[in-house]
Amino acid sequence: MTDFAATDYFTDGATAQDPYAYWEYLREQGPVVAEPHYGVVAVTGYAEVQAAFRDVESFSAVNAIGGPFPPLPFTPEGDDISAQIEAHRHEFPIFEHMVVMDPPEHDKARSLLSKLLTPRRLSENADYIWELADRQLDEFIANGRCEFLAEYGKPFATLAIADLLGVPEEDRDEIRRNLGAGNAPGSRVGALDHEPVGSNPLQYLDELFSGYIADRRENPGQDVLTGLATARYPDGSVPPLLEVVRPATFLFAAGQETVTKLLSSAVKVLCERPELQQRLRDDRDLIGPFIEESLRFESPTKIDFRLARKTTTLGGVRIPAGTTLMLCLGAANRDPRKFDNPNEFHADRRNVREHLAFGRGIHTCAGAPLARVEGRVTLNRLLDRMSDIRLDPANHGGAGDRHFGYEPTFLLRGLTELHIEFDAG
Repeated sequence: MTDFAATDYFTDGATAQDPYAYWEYLREQGPVVAEPHYGVVAVTGYAEVQAAFRDVESFSAVNAIGGPFPPLPFTPEGDDISAQIEAHRHEFPIFEHMVVMDPPEHDKARSLLSKLLTPRRLSENADYIWELADRQLDEFIANGRCEFLAEYGKPFATLAIADLLGVPEEDRDEIRRNLGAGNAPGSRVGALDHEPVGSNPLQYLDELFSGYIADRRENPGQDVLTGLATARYPDGSVPPLLEVVRPATFLFAAGQETVTKLLSSAVKVLCERPELQQRLRDDRDLIGPFIEESLRFESPTKIDFRLARKTTTLGGVRIPAGTTLMLCLGAANRDPRKFDNPNEFHADRRNVREHLAFGRGIHTCAGAPLARVEGRVTLNRLLDRMSDIRLDPANHGGAGDRHFGYEPTFLLRGLTELHIEFDAG
């Protein structure tokens, strides 16, 4: 029996593979409890996670990615450490990116993305995504099997967001290779004269988009990249080049990760619950709720972090300034106070769109509309072009002995592989 009191959430391999029992252990102690190893306060309650997301006066996003790693670059002093945070902000991981910014800098960065993520642009991108789904399926459907992440999920997510951001068509295959999304059949391999850069995608994407935006500022056209290049802050001022680039590149990298994990989670459920395949074929209106339930059931982002900038209370618990909060999205989305029978997958769950998989408040995932479209399109085309979608027993075991591997990270929840078989047509 696991001794959860001694479990180190951040390093325990078994917990990385299945965090739900650990979160239930924490929940039994209350929705806001201290984690004993790093001085982190874990928040597993739905209402409490939502409240922390919305209270930007009390909780800073400066440590959203790293949490307790590395430790704070200063010793908190007093009941309001806002000035200390600002003085040391540049010492936090990826401080240049929107995900760790607080107002007013966050609002300025987000305003640049809003110029891109317009209803018209999203509609144009959705048209491309329908074509892309078929193109991606065409690469392997005749085989009757695939490893879904490598052969569909990663290249599909990469190319979909490349189109949204206006990456020129002639550059997309190189980006696909560089971000670890495989090579299209028949494409030239070995055309690159440097090492793959998927291990540091933000640096690679920053450099790539800096080139695009700088060119469009000198030579404006009628494309999406020109729209980014000519975007202005709400006060009319011209953003420095990198301040235009970074919201776009983070959206690119984060969107690829989140969508791949969402799609593989949804397809895994379809394989495990074959009766749902026919149900969704017969009633395509259920595909939207099915995607939402997939997000709730296996949230691609397991946890998010906040730093208490002011001494406050959350869920009746005192939170001193300088405390790192671990907002457990995966746990909040299975809070029985919010969702009935939360550990069961229900394709028609009544309140499913209230999940927190995309966060809440000012940091709600900017790519959420894109992820939903990609999920809806993918499931529609899978159901149109495949029947009897099933798990490959050679890789995942038989019906009574299934086994899956998940990425060994405390931050994200995603399969490492999903091998499926299917009947084409």
